[in-house]
Amino acid sequence: MKHIRNFCIIAHIDHGKSTLADRLLEFTKTVDGKDLQAQVLDDMDLERERGITIKSHAIQMDYEYEGQKYVLNLIDTPGHVDFSYEVSRSIAACEGALLVVDATQGIQAQTISNLYQAIEHDLHIIPILNKMDMPTANPDEVREQIIDLIGCKRSEIIEASGKTGMGVEDILKAIIETVPHPIGNSEAPLQALIFDSVFNSFRGIIAYFKILNGTISKGDFVKFYNTKKEYYAEEIGVLRLTQEPREVLRTGDVGYIISGIKTSNEVKVGDTITHVKAPCDKAVDGFENVKPMVFAGVYPIDAEDYEDLRAAMEKLQLNDASLTFEPESSMALGFGFRCGFLGLLHMEIIQERLDREYDMNVITTVPNVSYIVYTNKDEMIEVHNPAGLPDPKYLKYIEEPYITAQIISKPDYIGSLMTLCMEKRGELKKQVYLTTERIELTFEMPLGEIVFDFYDKLKSISRGYASFDYVLSGFKRANLVRLDILLNGEQVDALSTLIHFDNAYRFGKRMTEKLSELIPRQQFDIAIQAAIGAKIIARSTIKALRKDVTAKCYGGDISRKRKLLEKQKKGKKKMKQVGNVEVPQKAFLAVLKLD
Repeated sequence: MKHIRNFCIIAHIDHGKSTLADRLLEFTKTVDGKDLQAQVLDDMDLERERGITIKSHAIQMDYEYEGQKYVLNLIDTPGHVDFSYEVSRSIAACEGALLVVDATQGIQAQTISNLYQAIEHDLHIIPILNKMDMPTANPDEVREQIIDLIGCKRSEIIEASGKTGMGVEDILKAIIETVPHPIGNSEAPLQALIFDSVFNSFRGIIAYFKILNGTISKGDFVKFYNTKKEYYAEEIGVLRLTQEPREVLRTGDVGYIISGIKTSNEVKVGDTITHVKAPCDKAVDGFENVKPMVFAGVYPIDAEDYEDLRAAMEKLQLNDASLTFEPESSMALGFGFRCGFLGLLHMEIIQERLDREYDMNVITTVPNVSYIVYTNKDEMIEVHNPAGLPDPKYLKYIEEPYITAQIISKPDYIGSLMTLCMEKRGELKKQVYLTTERIELTFEMPLGEIVFDFYDKLKSISRGYASFDYVLSGFKRANLVRLDILLNGEQVDALSTLIHFDNAYRFGKRMTEKLSELIPRQQFDIAIQAAIGAKIIARSTIKALRKDVTAKCYGGDISRKRKLLEKQKKGKKKMKQVGNVEVPQKAFLAVLKLD
């Protein structure tokens, strides 16, 4: 145990943690030759295309230091705020963390929030200044920021470069000398924390765990503490670049277990593995449940694919524990699922993964957040979608979730950032100059306002210099109304949104205009209306495709033409009664891109 070190890498998005992980793997000769490629741990096509880490990846390295062999377990984590749950799980399985800060950009909001998580778990922090080879690096200023943030000594900050490999040896030395080894009792009953799992179509579900106490051998009869299921450990091993089987794993080890589990609800991330004969007293605690921020309906394009979609969602949930879903149905779209995501990027990635990994083509409805509704009888109802809202006459009031948002940026953009937040009903709580070149703004604002396009606008206003992070602060009473979209008088429930009364008219008008561009013309007029309750607040009409029935009349009495037009008018009226309007997938997504 004294020669094991478990550590993770935390940083803001694009600060070079995956590249630094490559250099560590290369230096310890864990990866060489043909396996060596950029971002070797990002094994998903999506991660490579977008240049972001979506999943945490665990890998074991061997390193010899002062004649002694050490085993280093590294977990590379994502940097985007939407995947912060992955980071929290990695932190639970480690004793140390490398805090990587880009020397050209300085400390960003996500760095701070991940750092606080690590400090709460008593992890030893090793500060690293990355990208020191860049001509735009500003090491002196960024070093001061790190000292202010964690109160370390100037000499403790390691200068490194993921691209050139500078400082990698110092990092490995710091990990071995300063990160504490795992503490546990190898004689005690087995207690292992599951921090991740994947589905393999040949082997079933593979769970990744870290042993806190005791040992596990191949063939042991084990049980999962919370689900109460019992299995034989058919194969156990460690996570190198590929899975390497072992006969026995001891306290402090990080590894995997295969026991032929086929159904996904039998494995829960955060569960504890123990022996059936000599179980541990209690499960490992301190693992928090995920709180979804954004809800959206996901429906199969073909109604027959519903069961396939359920299977795909269950497999995906194993790999991404922050995805939550429950069945729901819609008049317009049939049967589907109400899914909870951590943010819009998370939602986009899930949709993309369903398509690529499981070949599921889906329609996603307008995303929204959860609200608390109080009725006249003082009942409290949690509402995840506008269709679940009770009739206005039974409503007392609605409360919506609020967040405390932290924005770190350059002072040049402060005016436009404030305007953006005020437009979104934000309230400035405090502003602090971290240095002369960096300012931190704290706003309190409704979560529903940042769901759509806030992040994109923030980036474009600040030319990519603003970083954003938020925590849920509670619920506040709000003047919200349900905005319905009607096509030819029929309500399309998948396009309904809950919106603040002041923004309803403007939003309804833009929505009807946008839908009139996207819905294809039919043989009859289509009326698109936005309504609050029974009151219509905006309308657009898609004109019918018309055939010139009077073309064959040249000359003669006007009544001949009129007779033909009347006949056509009757036909159109009849068609309108039987015809139905197809709403294309683009229209459901248009709401997100109204600006």
